[in-house]
Amino acid sequence: MRAKLTLAACAAVLICGTGLAIAREDAPPSSPQKGGYLAAGALDTSKILAPAPQPGDARYEADRKTFLATRALKDSPRWALAQADVDEKKILADFGCALGFAPTPETTPKLVALLTKLRFDVGAAVNKPKDLYKRQRPYLIDAGDICVPRTDSLAASPDYPSGHTTWGWTVGLILAEADPQDATQILIRARSFGESRVVCGVHNASAVEAGRTNASALVAALHGSKAFRDDLDGVRAEVAVAKAKAAAPAQCATENALVAKTPY
Repeated sequence: MRAKLTLAACAAVLICGTGLAIAREDAPPSSPQKGGYLAAGALDTSKILAPAPQPGDARYEADRKTFLATRALKDSPRWALAQADVDEKKILADFGCALGFAPTPETTPKLVALLTKLRFDVGAAVNKPKDLYKRQRPYLIDAGDICVPRTDSLAASPDYPSGHTTWGWTVGLILAEADPQDATQILIRARSFGESRVVCGVHNASAVEAGRTNASALVAALHGSKAFRDDLDGVRAEVAVAKAKAAAPAQCATENALVAKTPY
């Protein structure tokens, strides 16, 4: 996840198949947040998250040990899942096994609309602490394989907090509210979505933990928005109808086994 989360051509609408991704919030603090549910400045997660680990801290050294230990997962089935989780625009497909059906813009348009709007709020929650701490990604601190190309843009993007994790945990919390009977599996998958970033070697474990805190704070704040609550009510009804009509995705046993426990 880049620190400066921008809108690409496809991401201007963010509905390419089941594609959804995060947007960079560029509105000045005094203006309403463009596109999202929350007013600009309503939630400052840089003041909520613990500071990023520094060299010599116990958390810093624990991150290094976790990164080095998880390099042994290269080319394993869990590594392949981490690679599949890289594209955050495919977030709804990633929750297909947990939900028991694969949401699409056709079957769950209200869900897609809610997440498309929400991406602005997620982007704002991620970018400020990233810009504040500017922590290096783990593979820039210690040598080791990663599951994506080593691009200049990735290296320039700060580690803390994980934007992928913030996005995945936010979506997971919302889906768990929309489909409470499957909340356990949904949140297991949301947890594993963040853990994939550690397996991939592109985020430290502390950045993933911070991403979950980031998302939890954001969803709590979102519930103060009537527009969000109203939209969530619509999503809840829509998901119930879609689940009743859809066939369960095939080949979920392997994924369920991989996400059942943390890989580190």
